[in-house]
Amino acid sequence: MTQESSRESHLRSVLKAITWRFLATSTTFIIALLVIGELPAAATIAGFEVVAKMIIYYLHERAWQLVPRGTLRKLLRR
Repeated sequence: MTQESSRESHLRSVLKAITWRFLATSTTFIIALLVIGELPAAATIAGFEVVAKMIIYYLHERAWQLVPRGTLRKLLRR
């Protein structure tokens, strides 16, 4: 397996971000609803959270693709 083929595609990173955001945003919505007790407020919080964190997650995934595999292992062996 070459280094290039071991990297995730942009589409795979996007799909992972979407499925993770669904689970995480559902959790945020439920927690906000339990704490605040107001459906519109919980939905607003979840709405802002889903957009912000999906973008951050995608950028985080792509940044890690720039780090060659084995780099961290080499640093930890020092």
